[in-house]
Amino acid sequence: MAHKSELIASDIDGYLKAQEEKSLLRFITCGSVDDGKSTLIGRLLYESKLIFEDQLSALEADSKKMGTQGDKLDFALLVDGLASEREQGITIDVAYRFFSTEKRKFIVADTPGHEQYTRNMATGASTADLAIILIDARKGILTQTRRHSFIVSRLGIENVVLAVNKMDLVEYSQQVFSDIEIAYRAFAKELGGIEHITAIPMSALEGDNIIERSKAMGWYNGPVLLEHLETVAVRDAAQAKAFRMPVQWVNRPNLDFRGFSGFISSGTVKPGDAIKVLPSAKESTVARIVTMDGDLDEAVAGQSVTLTLEDEIDISRGDMICAAGDPAEVANQFETTILWMADEPMYPGRPYLLKTGTSTVNATITRPKYRIDVNTLSHDAAHELALNEVGVCNISLDRAIPFDPYQDNRETGGFILIDKMTNSTVGMGMIHFALRRSSNVHWQALDVERSTRASIKGQKPVVLWFTGLSGSGKSTIANIVDRKLIALNAHTMLLDGDNVRHGLNKDLGFTDADRVENIRRVAEVAKLMTDAGLITLVSFISPFRAERRLARDLVGDGEFIEVFVDTPLEVAEARDRKGLYKKARAGQIKNFTGIDSPYEAPENAEIRIETTEISAEAAADEIIRQLTLRGIVAS
Repeated sequence: MAHKSELIASDIDGYLKAQEEKSLLRFITCGSVDDGKSTLIGRLLYESKLIFEDQLSALEADSKKMGTQGDKLDFALLVDGLASEREQGITIDVAYRFFSTEKRKFIVADTPGHEQYTRNMATGASTADLAIILIDARKGILTQTRRHSFIVSRLGIENVVLAVNKMDLVEYSQQVFSDIEIAYRAFAKELGGIEHITAIPMSALEGDNIIERSKAMGWYNGPVLLEHLETVAVRDAAQAKAFRMPVQWVNRPNLDFRGFSGFISSGTVKPGDAIKVLPSAKESTVARIVTMDGDLDEAVAGQSVTLTLEDEIDISRGDMICAAGDPAEVANQFETTILWMADEPMYPGRPYLLKTGTSTVNATITRPKYRIDVNTLSHDAAHELALNEVGVCNISLDRAIPFDPYQDNRETGGFILIDKMTNSTVGMGMIHFALRRSSNVHWQALDVERSTRASIKGQKPVVLWFTGLSGSGKSTIANIVDRKLIALNAHTMLLDGDNVRHGLNKDLGFTDADRVENIRRVAEVAKLMTDAGLITLVSFISPFRAERRLARDLVGDGEFIEVFVDTPLEVAEARDRKGLYKKARAGQIKNFTGIDSPYEAPENAEIRIETTEISAEAAADEIIRQLTLRGIVAS
């Protein structure tokens, strides 16, 4: 809501113009649970008289029904709107509120303090210019306080308000405040990235040092919260940076117009400016800057516009238009910092989608170089990243994208990771730099193509991927199929899980992370086999759908046939020719699929074999019949 003004009644146009010309400050509240973040925002809105009468009436009624302050108003209810938030008295989702004063406009994000919802806090922080980090004066600096401060520093938020809250519960002690401030400044110095810290002692519940100076803390001579928010100098560097505009849409309403629409991430642009389009590196000149309200003489960061160019250039969604004299970098491999936001761990080698700007590409994450302990800032060895953990990892993409290092440009250097199976956002990250091998290692053109290698063998290359529980009969059936294909003069190669672990994958164990890497390596080998024109049989448990999807995507359409050897656990366990299930039940083998490690059965396998109904020989015959029908082998 906006600050009340007499202009609303007398000169609405003047009022709107005045609002338009005010500077905008985006800030967040963060910290540990129950530090008073929602109460602070509610009190700020209430004391500034920035809530409507109906909101106030609703607040009074809600405070009586579900408030935590007895007969007093529970200001947290102004921003905690979800039923589960009100029931538990905590913030779960990010709540955004707009308000304005005579001096400035504000967008505040009230973020949750619970560790479980750190991902929501990071989301709110990603667009903020300032962070209010609350600390309960009784508890001091907690782990979640450190985690949020670390995220703030890494996301490039340089201005922090250290709000030492609930001073009324420590008798407004100057010593308590001073001890917390000294400890936090020391921690922030180790973090780096936080340039300016303003420490304010306050009581959000009582209103001390929120709008007006507290009489109970005469020893404090710094600014009150609202005063600081209205006057803090926030560096608006976006316009000073080089021009960047990721293309969101190719605007082609008719044959006579072709423009490129997008949101200007940084810099300025004028007609006549030389531009470069990445990753193609084609150059041209801006002809017009088109908007719904007419052409512009100049466009700046924060505006959405349509550019027309002097030359016809092939430009698509996901490309980036840059200043020709200072373009972005282009690469497909990076060092990054990743905040993992999913309940399921991040496994190296598992495929994800990476979205940055308007580009969405396939991405694979290597094993983390190290995990960062938010308490000690130490760099710890790690095989994976769990929920809310932060690590430095290399990322490889399936194609090159334009980017800037995050420290140079938050808009073009940040990204999110998306699970390919569920489309859920599982992580967010910041690009440090392109790996040297990204520019040094290139595809070598070869004279003999894979189609030629297949044609001289008289067959179509394909991967037959056998998956199922241990003891299901995968290897037995695959071996029979291999024998029958050889009898048909087919050129084959059989990759068996046990055999491969004696060589290529002998360094891997059986943790979930190692299983992912096991299948990634085998999938890459299988792809090379198909490039050689072979019918490749792969017999692995391969328990995770994501890795089987990776193998399918590597090979390509029509060249991957998933064979699900569907055998119930009790049947596979009864067979137990190797004695593995017995050992697993006895606790002698850890991470055994079907016992203490999950098996994700295929949902749409091309061939499904039920070994309880047919023999291995009959199953092999059925697979050969399917290959014949698909034209893989001659009848």
